[in-house]
Amino acid sequence: MIRPPFLKAGDTVGITCPARKISLEDIQVAIDRLKSWDLNVVIGDTIGKADHQYAGSDVERRNDLQKMLNNPSINAILFGRGGYGTVRILDDLDFRPFLDKPKWLLGFSDITYLHTLLNCNIGVETIHSTMPISFPTNTKESIDSLHDILFGKPLEYRFSAHSLNRNGEMNGEIVGGNLSILYSILGTKSILNTHQKILLIEDLDEYLYHIDRMMMAMKRAGKLKHLAGLLVGGMSDMNDNTIPFGKTAEEIIYEHIAEYDYPVCFNFPCGHIPDNRAVILGRNAKVEVGDTCRFSQH
Repeated sequence: MIRPPFLKAGDTVGITCPARKISLEDIQVAIDRLKSWDLNVVIGDTIGKADHQYAGSDVERRNDLQKMLNNPSINAILFGRGGYGTVRILDDLDFRPFLDKPKWLLGFSDITYLHTLLNCNIGVETIHSTMPISFPTNTKESIDSLHDILFGKPLEYRFSAHSLNRNGEMNGEIVGGNLSILYSILGTKSILNTHQKILLIEDLDEYLYHIDRMMMAMKRAGKLKHLAGLLVGGMSDMNDNTIPFGKTAEEIIYEHIAEYDYPVCFNFPCGHIPDNRAVILGRNAKVEVGDTCRFSQH
């Protein structure tokens, strides 16, 4: 697994949008914070552009990201926001210049397309983290974790247990991200390899029956059977039908992995929640699941 170099004072971070549109004003808080860490910030051409809901046309969004992948003076790429649209440019990206000088790619949600492609298909570590649009509402712990991960500090998070947890210790490489995206790549050229890995999932604004549908598909595809452990982040703002589904998102998830014996940890602080802690995908981590829970990654 390729590990990009961590950052130091004076390095440069680029901000681009491969999905939904965003304005410069939307990310000003993040720009100011990054500069306070003695980082230079390059603003991509997609910031402020609009093509209906997208941050420019497919060609414009692809070219903006490709330019940053190619630029050896950019040490990390932070995606301005998620939404929808990354998949439309995914197959047109050329990662050969990036592999000559790897850099950190950071984001979550729709950015799961890039995480999975790089972690499971190309062999590069990436960072599942908050994005500039969320800086104003993130907790201090979330922003601090982004700083620490960029500058190579060891990560350790302690958080409260959940009633559905299955206690034990997970050790393995972390893969995953947004459940809807992971579901959408099943059967495509982007292979999701979960064998003996810690699978991280989170989601937002889904109908409960669709959580069930996605978990059924993941199970039938063999993606839930041989895990080192399951790590569940925020399942936020779920929707229900007039006739209730009858279970929470967490209960639905647990039902589909109940027959397996690996540790399961709900309540992990990541996803579409204010306390969205950074995690390196493609790298080993340890998760201790008990009366309290502890995540560590070096």
